[in-house]
Amino acid sequence: MSVPRWAVTREVLALEPLAASVERDVQSRGEGCGAVSVFLGVVRATHQQRRVHYLEYEGHEALALKAFARIGTEVDERWPGAAVAIHHRIGRLLVGEASVAIAAATPHRAEAFQVCRYAIERVKQIAPIWKHEFFDDGHAWVEGQSVAIDDEAARREALARACA
Repeated sequence: MSVPRWAVTREVLALEPLAASVERDVQSRGEGCGAVSVFLGVVRATHQQRRVHYLEYEGHEALALKAFARIGTEVDERWPGAAVAIHHRIGRLLVGEASVAIAAATPHRAEAFQVCRYAIERVKQIAPIWKHEFFDDGHAWVEGQSVAIDDEAARREALARACA
């Protein structure tokens, strides 16, 4: 892949190079690439009826990259022939900016959607990345790693959501 498969960065996220990279990876093997699906998580203007000014993401980069690689292994096991890439921003993000980019390439379209959904569900579950939201009337920490990386029940839950 010409771009890293896993990244935690302060740089603006770009979907096109990520998508092209996973497409090339799958195109070179098996049935080839029949679909590329992308997911871009974007900072919302409101959260629970509160106006968001900006977010600050913090993360443990080495452990987050390990979590992303684990998600990649899980994708390989469930969807042979697929390729997935995950990039997550840290630092200060304004409303409308992308916080996470996921690209999945597979031989068939349904699988590409499933891989993207599975990957974001697992990122939310196991990646040590935390979101600090700033509002008109205060601030709050939201989400972050919620289960152990080896929690099989959580993995099954993510799979059920992805394949619903």
